[in-house]
Amino acid sequence: MKGLISYDAMETIRNTNEWLGASARAMASYPIFAMVPHPMFRLMSAWGRVTERSFSRMVIKPDWNIPPIAGADGQDHIVYVEPVLKRDFGDLLHFRVARREPMERKILLVAPMSGHYATLLRSTVTSLLPDADVYITDWHNARNIPVSKGKFDIEDYTDYLVEFMSHLGPELNVIAVCQPAPLALAATALLAEHDPKKQPRTLTLIGGPINPDAAATEVTDFGNRMTMGELEYLVIQQVGFKYKGAGRMVYPGLAQLASFIAMNAETHAEAFIDKIFSEARGEGSEADRHNKFYDEYLAVMDMTAEFYLSTVERIFKGLEIAENRFVANGKPVDIGKIKDVAVMTVEGTNDDISAPGQCVAALDLCTGVPEDKKAQHLEPGAGHYGIFAGKSWRLNIRPLVLDFIDEASAEAERKPKRKRGAEPHANVTEPLKNDSKVAV
Repeated sequence: MKGLISYDAMETIRNTNEWLGASARAMASYPIFAMVPHPMFRLMSAWGRVTERSFSRMVIKPDWNIPPIAGADGQDHIVYVEPVLKRDFGDLLHFRVARREPMERKILLVAPMSGHYATLLRSTVTSLLPDADVYITDWHNARNIPVSKGKFDIEDYTDYLVEFMSHLGPELNVIAVCQPAPLALAATALLAEHDPKKQPRTLTLIGGPINPDAAATEVTDFGNRMTMGELEYLVIQQVGFKYKGAGRMVYPGLAQLASFIAMNAETHAEAFIDKIFSEARGEGSEADRHNKFYDEYLAVMDMTAEFYLSTVERIFKGLEIAENRFVANGKPVDIGKIKDVAVMTVEGTNDDISAPGQCVAALDLCTGVPEDKKAQHLEPGAGHYGIFAGKSWRLNIRPLVLDFIDEASAEAERKPKRKRGAEPHANVTEPLKNDSKVAV
């Protein structure tokens, strides 16, 4: 009961703040106050609008809202989001571009299950759609999954990836962003050993904690400071009575959001203060940069307790992937079995979530992959968000990843190599302005 009460208490606090914001907005917006030349009423109304919107977003799953793709014929092609495989804890989605023939590149984006919805990769999807058929893993909010559906830990997550990869076939190119990078590596190794005809053609790992001990960050330090018992006692709660998953043990999205914001508290505080004053001056808009970013950032989802705890215990503390000791549902995973998959890692010099060194460790684990099928890229000046969705991704990293995919495809099909731009093994020498440092 303690867990249920705690979970519902967090929801009550969120709901109360949303109500306070709505009340302040309504009260300060009465026409009579326009006759009182005092800025307090404008500030109160602005604070209310920003507060109400912010707290309401925390329980809303964002829409994909993928814009139409411009075609070579000059027409816009509408993008439809369609489920390919539907499972209890996550679906495989396809972004179907209407009236377009299938593209040569087939890409599976493995979205993180670390507090935010897969829509956090919306801009990544949008940037890839003109050049590829894109699929994505869409993980479900644990609070909406009945207890009767059973558990979901990192071994189950790995099995989902194996199933999704197998379904999409051997011409698939996998891009795993942040948290799922170690498990995507493990899933590829399982396919390489047990069903090699269905293994993907390429595997790109972006900012993932393959070896968390390679470069310490606040995230890895937190995991090492806390015992598993302390962690379970402090952060695990039971879903309250309001949701279908009532009674399920979870790491609540609201608790995760608090930790995300605490990592860059000063930056977030300045952003909200600036937004309130902008609204008070009448300069705010529905689709301004603040709303566009925070509508996504504040939308959080619960993780199953077993997934969160097994991630901390086995990936961060036990280093099972880093030391090639991972076992998935009784099957030992030998990363050295990967031989025919081209592997690329991407890191950012200013990544404070998964610091440089953590992800590139995957290349040393892939002992069976020839050196000419490995690539690594360290993006100067890029933060965690920037390496998959910011300026660094758009201008530098995306072209390199596509070239890497094309090179592997050309080799597999024994076609002349098609070059689009920069060399796939090249590093960018001109640092870009650091992108927003948000957790994924």
